[in-house]
Amino acid sequence: MSAEIVVLVEHTNGVVKKVSFELLTLAAKHGSPSAVIVGAGADQAVADVVRYGAAKVYVANDAALTTSVVGPKVAILNQLVDSASPAAVLIPSTAEGKEIAGRLAVRSGSGVITDAVDIEDGIVAVQSVFGGSTIVRSSVTTGTPIITVRPNSTTPVEAAGAGEQVAVTAELAPSDTAAVITDHVVEAKGGRPELSEAATVVSGGRGVGSPEGFDVIEKLADSLDAAVGASRAATDSGFYPHQYQVGQTGKTVSPQLYIALGISGAIQHRAGMQTSKTIVAVNKDPEAPIFELADFGVVGDLFAVGPQLTQEITTRKG
Repeated sequence: MSAEIVVLVEHTNGVVKKVSFELLTLAAKHGSPSAVIVGAGADQAVADVVRYGAAKVYVANDAALTTSVVGPKVAILNQLVDSASPAAVLIPSTAEGKEIAGRLAVRSGSGVITDAVDIEDGIVAVQSVFGGSTIVRSSVTTGTPIITVRPNSTTPVEAAGAGEQVAVTAELAPSDTAAVITDHVVEAKGGRPELSEAATVVSGGRGVGSPEGFDVIEKLADSLDAAVGASRAATDSGFYPHQYQVGQTGKTVSPQLYIALGISGAIQHRAGMQTSKTIVAVNKDPEAPIFELADFGVVGDLFAVGPQLTQEITTRKG
């Protein structure tokens, strides 16, 4: 019987994030995936995680568990580490996920590895460091391996799991509920897909030149039903909001199609998009490093090429 690997599922009121499916797929390669779903909407998320291979589903559906910051999730995972003795715990490498991993490591007396991009046999974590120029392989030698995995590092694969459901009751210490969430602010969203989960991404860089210049990027993205991204140079210059930054210090994306306009291809940016299936680059500089990575490159002015491409796509869509 293969060893159990616990995956913390990230969801919003039962709507499971793509990264959770990626982690279940990764877990299935090295053991028997068990999903842990915490908070309101947990019951609704069960069918989705089973569809992606969860052999067992731990459900803690008390809405009160999500009124405190990370503490309840840490407590539940720690209980499972004690009771199930899993071969590893996989957690999304998001801001919340990394905090949960660090707290769980301290509480369980285990080692932790963050920002893995893959896991190899023997629960060896693979990390891409120094802007993607170096690959590091490491493993935990103390306690239960706790590993956070970057979103878009693995292609999720549907594979129906047994889906045995186990109700979990949290045993919370006062410290687990000391930090509480007092308010939720829902950010207004347009019709574009979520950047980290989009199948197509159109990004603009310093070459866009101004906030108004991003109109070209947005129109091209909308013609492709794509998400909009930006390089660090563009966000630091105030051309586009920081939450859309793609790169080592921004979001990691791995779409089927990535279009980069006016992006030179600094190593920091490449680290966040180099696993894209097909990369198209438009840049005036024929020596721009982005062309080394691109499958298709156009040496030209993005303000000429972008609108022409948008028009052609719109025409072909009829």
